[in-house]
Amino acid sequence: MARKLGFVIPSLFTLLLLIPENQAMITEAPAPQPQAHPGNLPAYGAREGSLKPQECGPRCKERCSKTAYKKPCMFFCQKCCAKCLCVPPGTYGNKQLCPCYNNWKTKRGGPKCP
Repeated sequence: MARKLGFVIPSLFTLLLLIPENQAMITEAPAPQPQAHPGNLPAYGAREGSLKPQECGPRCKERCSKTAYKKPCMFFCQKCCAKCLCVPPGTYGNKQLCPCYNNWKTKRGGPKCP
């Protein structure tokens, strides 16, 4: 009998060790990751036609906040926003989110919008 208990107790102990691991593997599923759009940037105001004209000022103020040339930046940003009704997010780049803003060029072929 002692011999049978010597075999049964380690077997039960092993089973008890395996059960929580199996349950943990079943119940612990990875959390679903949110689907992000390009660069994980905010969509509102960054797509052509998504702003109202009165929203251009605050968006341009944010866009031009880090430049040393605030007046010309604000002037052209507001001009571009009035035409395109969008301002790319951030202080630099991200123009691909607003094609009108991105494609409006000067006579020399440079970017018109900051």
